[in-house]
Amino acid sequence: MSGESDCTRTSPSAGSPSDTELLPDRPKYVCTLSPDLVTKAREELQEKPEWRLRDVQALRDMVCKDYPSLGTCLDDAFLLRFLRARKFDYDRALQLLVNYHTCRRTWPEVFSNLKPSAIKPVLESGFVTVLPHRDPQGRHVVCIRPDRWTPSNYPITENIRAIYLTLEKLIQSEETQVNGIVILADYKGVSLSKASHFGPFVAKKVIGILQDGFPIRIKAVNIINEPRIFKGIFAIIKPFLKEKIANRFFLHGCDLNSLHQNIPPVILPEEYGGTAGKLDISAWNELLLASEEDFLHDFSELVLPCDSSPHDLLVSGDADEKQCDDSLRGMKPQLYYCY
Repeated sequence: MSGESDCTRTSPSAGSPSDTELLPDRPKYVCTLSPDLVTKAREELQEKPEWRLRDVQALRDMVCKDYPSLGTCLDDAFLLRFLRARKFDYDRALQLLVNYHTCRRTWPEVFSNLKPSAIKPVLESGFVTVLPHRDPQGRHVVCIRPDRWTPSNYPITENIRAIYLTLEKLIQSEETQVNGIVILADYKGVSLSKASHFGPFVAKKVIGILQDGFPIRIKAVNIINEPRIFKGIFAIIKPFLKEKIANRFFLHGCDLNSLHQNIPPVILPEEYGGTAGKLDISAWNELLLASEEDFLHDFSELVLPCDSSPHDLLVSGDADEKQCDDSLRGMKPQLYYCY
């Protein structure tokens, strides 16, 4: 994705997909969905194959008209991610695209020099990985293990960078764009000291990205081995969650049978009562590290038009930061109580 907007290379008033196809440097979209997924996308996402390129062109025109300085990629395949994530609602897809870039612009600690090689220590720790097999609904399972993080080694933002790159890699697949993903978070061994790093300031930013700033469908969040301290963590997170997402959280404690009702044992590693062998992080690490070229594009120089006012999903400014610090101080007694 180039930092220079494709709007400088095509007319915002282009009225048909054929106008776009004249551009030699824009790859032609080829659908990779199976017939079953085409049907699923039609039923669940309102995606009509016969109108697909028309819808993409409509979104492209809106970007060029309303946000000519966005500096975004305008390829068919890229814009389709945002349309699918918002069920082909043009306005909501446009807002998601602007939010996506706003997130990158306003959190340099996470998005500067964002590439797999830069977060290799996090990958090697096993903090985040993707299970090798999809679930029966065709969804990848992202496994997050906070106990693998040692705060003295690197800040929490490195973990967020690793999760973000994992999602970026997954969303390249059209199958994932349609089916979504499932998260499995193992909170075994999470202490009060670790929990204190994830205050409202960080929580609001992360939740803002996952809910409103990234084109991925999170279908379920399964929490396992959560200690009492998790009540305090969830109290920090919940105010920022939309009701639909909050209802997709499942707390299983140490009950593997409960987990298996959501994720079948056949795709789970032995560590979670599954039959898929020991948890192996090497395959995903190798795949992500081999994708270095996919993450060379820098969005940190994004400058939005002065007359635009996208929803600011991220906390910015001294006033907001102070407000979140005050909230964190209010939460700490609750964290200690739960611990």
